[in-house]
Amino acid sequence: MILMAATQSTSTSRTIDLGTGLKVTISEHGDASEAKGTGILILHGGAGPQSVAGLAAALSEHAYVVTPVHPGFNGTPRPGWLDSVADLADAYLDLLDELGLNAVMVIGNSLGGWIASEMALRDIQGKVKSMVLLNALGIRPDSATQITDTRIIPPAAIGRLAFANPAFRPNLAALSEEQRAGMAANQQALQLYAGEEFTFTPKLRRRLHRVTVPVLVAWGEEDGIAPPDYGRSYAASFANGHFKAIADAGHFPHIEQPGAVLGAIGDFVDTVVRPDGD
Repeated sequence: MILMAATQSTSTSRTIDLGTGLKVTISEHGDASEAKGTGILILHGGAGPQSVAGLAAALSEHAYVVTPVHPGFNGTPRPGWLDSVADLADAYLDLLDELGLNAVMVIGNSLGGWIASEMALRDIQGKVKSMVLLNALGIRPDSATQITDTRIIPPAAIGRLAFANPAFRPNLAALSEEQRAGMAANQQALQLYAGEEFTFTPKLRRRLHRVTVPVLVAWGEEDGIAPPDYGRSYAASFANGHFKAIADAGHFPHIEQPGAVLGAIGDFVDTVVRPDGD
C-alpha cells in the first residue's frame, strides 16, 4: 500500500548522513519510523524545493512525505563527485534505505521526474512501487526544437513559457539581491546535474521499457518548455505508463492546478496502483 491514513501535515527539516560522503537535507511530513516502510518521495526540479512544498503538504494528509533538497540547491553543500542525475538517483535510493522505506511512490517535477526515472532503473531492491512524473525532462526529444533550452533565454521569458496563468509568473523585479543570487546558484547546480545535453540523457528512453511499475505522466497542456507530445512519448516509453493532460497549466501543473493534479494522482492510485484497494 502506498497511501496510508492521514499523518501529520507539519513539515520538519533535518540533514541525513548517507554514509557515502554525502549529507542530504530533507523536509518531512510525518515520521518515517511510524510509516511502516511506506511513503511518498517528492523530487523538485530546477525551481527548487519550495516549488513542490504545497504538493507535499497536500499529500501528507494521506502518507508520510519526504522532500530532499538536491545538494547544491538552496545553499546546501555538494561534494565534487556528485555531478549528474544518475548520481542523484543513486543517492536517493540510499536515502530510502536510511529512512527504512521499502514501498514508495516517487513523484518528480521537471528535473525531479528525470531523477525518478533513473531511480526506477537502478532500483534492484524493488523499493519504488509507482511513479508520478509531472512535466518531466530526461528523454531525448523527437526533434531538436521540441524542448526549449532555458539556458539561452532570459528569466522573464522562462516564466512566460513555464506558467499558463500570468499571476503565477515570478516578479523578478521584486526580488532582493540575495534572492537573485540564490536563484543563480540553483541554476548553476541544475546545469551541472543536467550535463551537456541539459534536458535529457541520450539513451534513457530506450531503457525505460525495463521499468514495470505503474507510472503516471501528468502534463500541463500549456507548457512552453516541454509540450504535451513530449509527455505522451515519455508515458509510452514505460511498460505500464499512463498519460494525463492537465488543462490550464504549464510546466508546474501542481502549482497552477493542484486540485486537478491531486485528482489525477488519486485516480491513478485507485485504478492502477491498487485497484483492489489493498
